[in-house]
Amino acid sequence: MFLALKELKHAKFRYLMMSIIIILIAWLVFILSGLGNGLSTLSAASIKNLDANYVVYEKTAGATFSKSIISGDLLEEIQKNHDVKNAASFGSSLGSVSKEKTDDSSKKTDVAIIGIEVSSFIEPSVVEGKQLSTDDKFGVLANKSLKDAGYKLGDELLVSNSKMKFKIIGFVENETFNHLPVLFANIDTWRSYQYAAPGSDNDIHNPVQAIVLKAPQLDAKKLDKQVDGIETVTKKVAVKEMPGYKEENGTILMMLAFLIVISAFIVAVFFYVITIQKTAQFGVMKAIGASNQFISKAIVAQVFILSFFGIVIGIILTYLTALAFPKNMPFTLDAKLVGLYALGLLVISLLSSVVSVRQITKIDPLTALGRVE
Repeated sequence: MFLALKELKHAKFRYLMMSIIIILIAWLVFILSGLGNGLSTLSAASIKNLDANYVVYEKTAGATFSKSIISGDLLEEIQKNHDVKNAASFGSSLGSVSKEKTDDSSKKTDVAIIGIEVSSFIEPSVVEGKQLSTDDKFGVLANKSLKDAGYKLGDELLVSNSKMKFKIIGFVENETFNHLPVLFANIDTWRSYQYAAPGSDNDIHNPVQAIVLKAPQLDAKKLDKQVDGIETVTKKVAVKEMPGYKEENGTILMMLAFLIVISAFIVAVFFYVITIQKTAQFGVMKAIGASNQFISKAIVAQVFILSFFGIVIGIILTYLTALAFPKNMPFTLDAKLVGLYALGLLVISLLSSVVSVRQITKIDPLTALGRVE
């Protein structure tokens, strides 16, 4: 460590340039991580927030809400399974609402309308207003982001392509579905909207898209055999099968992987070139008794110091950048993910120093001394 610090102090400018490169790469990695996490949250926050373990779909739906239609009457049959602690019907629709009847699309707000059973375990807690009630059939809970669009408690919402009028009775936080703010409605009200067209319910009694289960110990395959025409998947699978979810996350992860690999090559090449340039000095050190291990430790220590401080500064810059982003930007920093990527960058940087360490072990003191001018 002593040799590493001395070298860093002696060649300040050289290592400063390297530090800046590491800082910029780390900064970009954490920014992309925040954007990826923000997009995935925006895509499926309402599903991720469910206090549930499994989701039951129609067997041929491929774990996709929009392709699934089953009878809500299956609730009773599903609850006969002793592993099912609780179950609730669930439905989703996409639509748009406005405060007044208008043909101007700019005055309409795109929303996701989610139907749930009133007072069920999947109903989110309000941060303002009151919870859903069976006495208020058209009362809805709105995501708080709709406040930024000018909506407030008590507002009546005209639903496009429908004669329905919703009324905002409460606001909830961080509830989005398919990148849209959510309106939580009574399941019967949602059903009247979703299956308003004759025949759209396929003559299924009390149609819903899915049934959400709270069942930590459930054997999904066993339940599928007990109840005809269903497919039971974990909540994690339900989130992954959301439209565009895998594609968005895959794109971000691919960019992050390329960045981390690029950073490894940059660090490896930088220290390899330095090692080649200092072959004579290392030869002298070996000639006077310095071991390969001693010199290698100095190189690894330099990589660790530069990478560690570069990553820390990158994290600080990322959090400062997040403060400057607009509120509606899908950017969410997860402390666990930031820590994971930070550790990954540090490990990759240390592994890249192996190239330089290997070169050091090949240096012959006699040959190196012959190159001293």
